[in-house]
Amino acid sequence: MNYLLLVYGVYLPVTVLLTVWVARTLFTNGRTFLVDIFHGNEPLADSVNKLLLTGFYLINIGYATLMLRSDLPVENYQQTVETLSVKLGTIILILGGMHFFNLYVFYKLRNRAKNEARDLEFVVNKQ
Repeated sequence: MNYLLLVYGVYLPVTVLLTVWVARTLFTNGRTFLVDIFHGNEPLADSVNKLLLTGFYLINIGYATLMLRSDLPVENYQQTVETLSVKLGTIILILGGMHFFNLYVFYKLRNRAKNEARDLEFVVNKQ
């Protein structure tokens, strides 16, 4: 039996499902931040959100595909599970890192938008 095919058969679907789940979560919940960042301009926020979703898919599925190759010997079920756990663990850590990176970017953009609004309000009130 070719145990490496078993690793591939589990790894690819699980990785794609995890990527889709995280991407959908970011897409759905990130919209609120983007609408706030773009001062209520919903069409712009939705457009940027879709572009972020596309980039997220491309980066993560591309990386997962690159990680498909295995140089470790896989000759029994134990090695199959170990190889699979390393591959899936790596992908989960990457997805988590991307998630926190996105949160950080949203946080910075939101703070910048709030500072700009505060500065604009100060100038308007001064006149």
